Amino acid sequence: MCGIVGYAGKSNAIPFMIEGLKLLEYRGYDSAGIAVIYKAAGAYKAAGAYKAAGAYKAAGAYKAAGAYKAAGTDLNKIKVRKECGKLLHLIEMLNQSPITGTVGIGHTRWATHGKPTQGNAHPHTSTKQDFAVVHNGIIENHRELRKELSEYGVIFCSDTDTEIIPHLIAHYFEQSQNVKIAFMKMLTRLHGSFAIAMISTHTPNTIYATRRGSPLIAGFKNGEILLASDGNPLLKYTEQLLYLEENDILIHEEGKPTILLDENSKEKKLKLVKMEAVDLTTAMEGYDNYTQKEIHEQPSILRRIIQMRLGKDSKDGKDTFDFNFEELDIPKDFFNSIDRIYITACGTAYHAGFIGKYYFEEFMDLPVEVILSSEFRYAKPKLNEKNLVIAVSQSGETADTLASIAEAKRHGSKVLSLVNVLNSSIDRESDVVVYTHAGPEIGVASTKAFTSQVMTLLLLAMYVAKCRGEFKRKNDKELLQEIFALPEKLEQVLHTEKQISDCALKYHLATSALYLGRHLNFPIALEGALKNKEISYMHAEGYAAGEMKHGPIALIDKSLPVICICTKSGIYEKMMSNVKEVEAREGIIIAIATEGDEYVKTIAREVLFVPPTAEELSPILNVVALQLLAYYFAHFKGNEIDKPRNLAKSVTVE
Repeated sequence: MCGIVGYAGKSNAIPFMIEGLKLLEYRGYDSAGIAVIYKAAGAYKAAGAYKAAGAYKAAGAYKAAGAYKAAGTDLNKIKVRKECGKLLHLIEMLNQSPITGTVGIGHTRWATHGKPTQGNAHPHTSTKQDFAVVHNGIIENHRELRKELSEYGVIFCSDTDTEIIPHLIAHYFEQSQNVKIAFMKMLTRLHGSFAIAMISTHTPNTIYATRRGSPLIAGFKNGEILLASDGNPLLKYTEQLLYLEENDILIHEEGKPTILLDENSKEKKLKLVKMEAVDLTTAMEGYDNYTQKEIHEQPSILRRIIQMRLGKDSKDGKDTFDFNFEELDIPKDFFNSIDRIYITACGTAYHAGFIGKYYFEEFMDLPVEVILSSEFRYAKPKLNEKNLVIAVSQSGETADTLASIAEAKRHGSKVLSLVNVLNSSIDRESDVVVYTHAGPEIGVASTKAFTSQVMTLLLLAMYVAKCRGEFKRKNDKELLQEIFALPEKLEQVLHTEKQISDCALKYHLATSALYLGRHLNFPIALEGALKNKEISYMHAEGYAAGEMKHGPIALIDKSLPVICICTKSGIYEKMMSNVKEVEAREGIIIAIATEGDEYVKTIAREVLFVPPTAEELSPILNVVALQLLAYYFAHFKGNEIDKPRNLAKSVTVE
């Protein structure tokens, strides 16, 4: 889940790497570091050469002429700066102790092996400081390799699995005196998933990179190479991108890139990518943080998705659905041959997939099973060529979901993925892809990506049913009107933010909370509890309300907030019976209810109303109320909401 950047060219590498790490910090912020190959006198221009894009203080920080030792001394040394905690701490270190170089690598870490400490921060170097490495992923056989290297006399300075990489390269370099051979030999010894970037004093103008199971992208411009874990750091500089494939080895030397597979060079086509880069300096638009901004973006995003998939206006006399999924370039019988659907995803995307299961089963006569991606391979689903596997992922890089896709394809199943990030690994590995068009999501706790996934799954389920000739509803026009009215109703939910904030203020110090929902809103109970855990750190659990009496009811007392999703639906009376059970145990009932529901007001301590809508759409209105509730729980605790502790936006390790 870590973020990697790299640069080799004629300019100072530091500004690009710091700017890139800012854009990748969502992948991990336990520590950050950079390494450059330092070249002495004459290699760098004076203070005017440093355009630090905010990363460094002005020219006074650079004592140019006297800062570097004279020619012939301290040549081709690797200089490392790394610091525990967020990227800001590294930037402060660089302001106090600047380094420069035209070849460098950088890293922002999400800790797997080893605590978040300065010593465990990347880059890691060899004993002689002649190799430096950054790594995203997990080396599964690191203990075996560490033991072997220790027997050769290597002394390790960290607890990470990554540190074995530079030491292993150095070991093979001693045998071959060839950096490329040593790098490739090292790769034959690694088990696991990884993206790696490396620099060496022995080849000071060269950068080495490879990937296996973790993403890595290269951008090219005027003889320069820029590396990053996703495309955003690159798009400001170039649209010519190369998405490294499994086991590709990229060596960029003296402005010329070479791609190797085994020991043979191969040509790869650069991809022209037209995307808008994320600007972290101007995109806040007056909100306190990205999470708040992204919660408020949801009406406009859903409006865009609805218009894209169903047409511009519901008031044009249409009585039936006319879907637009033009990206599905598939044979006419693609969906007709399916006899079972599996939906696989992780975290918030899993909750969206869970709702998707209800949608597909409502509109079609097909069995649908939803399986956590981390359990998919071990659940051993009976996959075959008549199955459709739907993979859901915001980032398109989720390691467990990628592994599930590989398992599905191994058994001949068709794979359709819902992703938000174009040209991601899941995008490239799937048979067909449907984009959710949520736009870049910076807040680690997913909000707008979730509602875009749910809306897309609803429309996709109806579209697939229509392709199969199974989509039949008595009130198409009524549902159409409700879908087109949804963005406006979502804005009404956002207008109750002050009431939700007041509710959160009363109960934000509670140590636990219980979330209850039924049918389509059972996954919303799970998602509401997850949001609360992610950003407020309150212990929260979501349950199917009917299961409360099978255990969780033992937790209920007069100090426990119980968030009950009881909007009007076909199971409203059943849900209200469960709410009465909470009332009988004196739990603090916070109800999400439909406007005009007077009965719920006689039972609940707090009622957060949402507008009436079709039952299929209620999860979207309800979840936004719960997103705001979790947001203000966290806000009143003073938490850093965009970057909650121990989490990362993109989970690229298993």
